[in-house]
Amino acid sequence: QVQLVESGGRLVQPGDSLRLSCVGSGTLFDQYRVGWFRQTPGEEPVFLGSIGGNGYLTHYADSVEGRFTISRNNGKNTVSLRMKSLKPEDTAVYLCAAGPGSIFDDSSSEYEYWGQGTQVTVSS
Repeated sequence: QVQLVESGGRLVQPGDSLRLSCVGSGTLFDQYRVGWFRQTPGEEPVFLGSIGGNGYLTHYADSVEGRFTISRNNGKNTVSLRMKSLKPEDTAVYLCAAGPGSIFDDSSSEYEYWGQGTQVTVSS
């Protein structure tokens, strides 16, 4: 079993940067890929990016590549999502997910464990 807890979401202005954290617990967390998704009301989670268990490989959705960066510190059981140049359309609940599998598989259904999410609101 793996438990995930996201934090760092808040109200920011357009153009701001923000870092979200995902803290994992469980014996296999450092072996699992971790993905970041975002979700708006009534919609399915949308893949943003993922990172491998060792933190060396990352994969991003085209829509956020260059603006979002994922990193990992297994010593602290933490995966971070750094976001810059935020736009109002980035407003969503941001979720991290973990599980075995390829970082290149973008499907939310292929992730086994999910956090509760953290709200990011981009508004002036």
